Amino acid sequence: MVDVQRTFTVSADKEKVRTFLRDFANATRWDPGTQSCVQSTPGPVTLGTKWDNTSKIAGISTELVYELTRDDPEHIVLTGTNKTATSVDDIRFEAEGPDKTVVTYHAHVVFNGAAKLADPIVKLVFLRLADETEKQMTETLEAL
Repeated sequence: MVDVQRTFTVSADKEKVRTFLRDFANATRWDPGTQSCVQSTPGPVTLGTKWDNTSKIAGISTELVYELTRDDPEHIVLTGTNKTATSVDDIRFEAEGPDKTVVTYHAHVVFNGAAKLADPIVKLVFLRLADETEKQMTETLEAL
């Protein structure tokens, strides 16, 4: 199991931050591991919207189907699944002034079956990746 969390402040309006992050197709812009992320359900982004995501971490590519499973004004959850893992991106937003937002990003990954054997190595990789994600997400959000 991987469990990493980062809390950081960005110079951007909370609603802009929320709108941008709840559309998981934008993950290619803020998640260093995401290679592609395409919305697979038609229409606007809403609870239940799904995306086909391809990520590459430590040289290994994986595909997950993500779904927007929580869509509150200050809290979104995107849940990705495939046969080897369930990945949950839990993101909270708190306004800290007119153009400042505190973002709490929590990534939780549970591996299934034989994939559990990679747990100790993957934890180390995700700790490093969490720092890169915070940096890239901050830069992207502040450019909105």
